[in-house]
Amino acid sequence: MTETEDGPGTDLLPLAGFTVAVTAARRREELGALLDRRGARVVYAPAIRIVPLADDTELVVATRAVLAAPVDLVIATTGVGFRGWIEAADAWDLPLVEHLEHARVMARGPKARGAIRGAGLVDAWSPESESSAEVLSHLLSGAEGPLAGRRIAVQLHGDPLPDLVAALQESGAEVLTVPVYRWVLPDDVAPVRRLVESTIAGGIDAITFTSAPAAASLLTVADELGRRAELVAAMHERVLAIAVGPVTAAPLEAAGIVTRQPGRARLGALAREVVARLPERDPVLQVGAHTLQVRGHAVVVDGRLIELAPGPMTVLRELAGRPGHVVARPELIASLPGGGDSHAVEMAVTRLRAALGAPLVETVVKRGYRLAV
Repeated sequence: MTETEDGPGTDLLPLAGFTVAVTAARRREELGALLDRRGARVVYAPAIRIVPLADDTELVVATRAVLAAPVDLVIATTGVGFRGWIEAADAWDLPLVEHLEHARVMARGPKARGAIRGAGLVDAWSPESESSAEVLSHLLSGAEGPLAGRRIAVQLHGDPLPDLVAALQESGAEVLTVPVYRWVLPDDVAPVRRLVESTIAGGIDAITFTSAPAAASLLTVADELGRRAELVAAMHERVLAIAVGPVTAAPLEAAGIVTRQPGRARLGALAREVVARLPERDPVLQVGAHTLQVRGHAVVVDGRLIELAPGPMTVLRELAGRPGHVVARPELIASLPGGGDSHAVEMAVTRLRAALGAPLVETVVKRGYRLAV
């Protein structure tokens, strides 16, 4: 049990006392650092592994299919993906850039636009929203002419974009999907399994997702453990699922998990969304002359962050869930990690009072305990 007290002129870090999981494979250290600087305890559980381009025979096959005949339209969905495709084709001595010079190349966002220009190609159009949905709407509106009979190459980046591909195919176009940086389950699935178990046990406050495959992989691993229903229930009841955008959120939403998303699909915005959403989940209570906020593995009393052992934290969470109301001993016994008895509850309450250092927990004789609201 540790205690951190704010010094003069300092503020409690917004994520202090919370545990946040990072499922990203790429740039996980960058996202983790953004969360750590804001006070979070960060858990890394990469849920996917990127297949190296040099070893990806599927990308070679897709590139040769693009080169088999003239291409009318190209959709670049990500900067790193499009750039990687160009570099891989060059390493394989395939004339991809020359082949695309006569196509209309569209960028989903500014990074993809930069990659197109970096390859020496001309970007014809890009959506203001940086979304695949707006790209599809633009094409179906006829802005680029009839689609029937035209060859359209779609550069993918892990997500198969089934809605976009299906809609283009239904319009009569021949769609060539290019799976740049395919994502599969990691070689070591143990961290993801631990994340599933810890989420169900209440040890995680929020899980961040930067790709749809990572979200799908977490659910797949939970399925393999036979604990998918428990994971979904935990994420529905308490654990926040924060996705970088709607495409990333799709597998979670399909499973019935409500997600939060930042206004812009950027790592910085994702970290700020965690900062905005987590503290507001747990209200600040006025307990007599004191303020109290129960966070993930700690409590904030009058601006002081106090980390608690699992037993006292469980008791406090039960009391804070019904401020001012008496929580009976049998209920507290049932909530204790690993079970217990009346003595275990009394010990947990004693340790809780000592840690809080303020008269916040009252004993109601022959009934139980309550917060002194």
